Amino acid sequence: MFFRRDEMSVDALLGAMQTWAGLTELCIGVLCVLFGWRLSREVYRRYFADNPARYDHFLPYAGLRLIMPLSAEALLLLFALVWGVMLHHRPHVLLAFSATLFWLGLIRLLTAVVREILPRGRFERRTEHILASLSWLAFVTWAIQLDDFAVEWMESISFRVGKVQLDLSMVLGALLWVSVIMFVALWVSRLVERRLMRLNELDLSLRLVFSKLARTVLMVTAVLIALPIVGIDLTVLSVFGGALGVGLGFGLQKIASSYISGFIILLDRSIRIGDRLTIGDRVGNVTKITSRFVVLKSGDGSEALIPNETMIASTVINQSYSDSKIWSSVKVDVAYDTDLELALRLLEEAARQPRVVDGPKGFVTLFGASGITLEVGFWVADPENGFLGLKSDIHMAIWRLFREHGVQMPFPQMEVSVKRLPGGGEA
Repeated sequence: MFFRRDEMSVDALLGAMQTWAGLTELCIGVLCVLFGWRLSREVYRRYFADNPARYDHFLPYAGLRLIMPLSAEALLLLFALVWGVMLHHRPHVLLAFSATLFWLGLIRLLTAVVREILPRGRFERRTEHILASLSWLAFVTWAIQLDDFAVEWMESISFRVGKVQLDLSMVLGALLWVSVIMFVALWVSRLVERRLMRLNELDLSLRLVFSKLARTVLMVTAVLIALPIVGIDLTVLSVFGGALGVGLGFGLQKIASSYISGFIILLDRSIRIGDRLTIGDRVGNVTKITSRFVVLKSGDGSEALIPNETMIASTVINQSYSDSKIWSSVKVDVAYDTDLELALRLLEEAARQPRVVDGPKGFVTLFGASGITLEVGFWVADPENGFLGLKSDIHMAIWRLFREHGVQMPFPQMEVSVKRLPGGGEA
C-alpha cells in the first residue's frame, strides 16, 4: 500500500480520475482534508483562542500545526486500505493525497522547529517561508521525476578549489548537511536552556552561564560533526585557529573581550538581572545579560546596551548588590512657628506607603532663610518600579495631613529696611 513515485505523474493521475473509482477517491481525499482542517480549527477554538500564550510553547504549537495533516493522513490511509481490499484496486489518487499530506506534516514540523530556534520577528518568518517554499519545490521535483535531471544538471556545473574538484550538487549537499546539523544543535541548546532556566534552586547567573556554555559546546560539536560529513579535513581547523588568533589580536579583540567579560560577570555574580546600577550618567535596572552587552533600562523606558568590557573595566555602582531595597527621601519646608515634633510625625505617617518598608524616619536638616527644612527618609522595596509615582503619593499625603493639622509651608520672605541718608533722603 506504500506510495510509488511513478503514480505521481500527471498522466497516471489523470488516467485514474477518468474512472468512477478515481473520481470517488478524489472526493474522499477532499473530504478527509476538510475533516482535518475542521478538526484543527476546533482544537484552536477550544484550547488556543482564549489562551494565546500556549502558542509560544513548542509542543502545543507543533501539535496544533500537525493536527490537520496527521488526522487527514490517518483517514486517507484507512480509506485506501479498505478501498484496496474491497475493490482489489490500487487507490492511486488516495495515495497521492497521502504523500502530499505526509510532506505537509514534515514541512510544518520543520517550520515549528525553526520558530523554536530563532527569535520571533521578520527574519524568523522569512526563514520559515523560504524553507517551506524550498521543501515544496523539492517535493514537486521528486514527484514529477525531475530530480534525476536536476542532479545531472548540477553535477555538470563543476569547478576546482585548489586540488579539489567540486560541483554544484556537492556544494548544495554540504550546505544542506551543515544547515541540518546546526539547526539540530540550536534546537537542543534551546531545550537545554529552557530546562536550566526552570531550575530555581540554582542562582539565575549560574543558570545563564550554564545555558551559554551548553550552547557554545553544542555549536562547536555540530561544526566538528558537519565538517567531516561534507568532506573537509579537520586539520584545516589549525589554519583557521591561527587566522582567528591574528584576528583576535587586531579587529576582534573588543568582541572577544566583551564575550569573556560576559562570562566573568555571570560567574562572579556581581551583576544580576533586576539589579539597579549607576554607570556614568545612566541609572536603571538590568533586564538582560548577553554574551556581548548588558541591557540597562531607565525609568523613562529607554534601554542602554552597555558592553560587558565596560562593566568590568569601569566603576559600577550596584545599588542592590547585597539588598534589593533602596533608600530615598522627600524634603519639605515648614514655617518657624511650626510644632516640629508634630510635623515630623505627619511626615512619617505620610511616607507609610505600600511600597515603603522598615518604617520611614523624619529629620530636621536645615534652618533656612524662609523656613525649616524637614526630610523624611524611607526604604523602597521595589525600586525597579520607579520613584516618581511613590514620591507623588507621599507629597499628596503630606499636603493633606499638613492642611488637616494646620501646619504652614512658608513662602520666601525678604525683610526690607528703609534707612535715612545724612542729607535727609531715603535709601
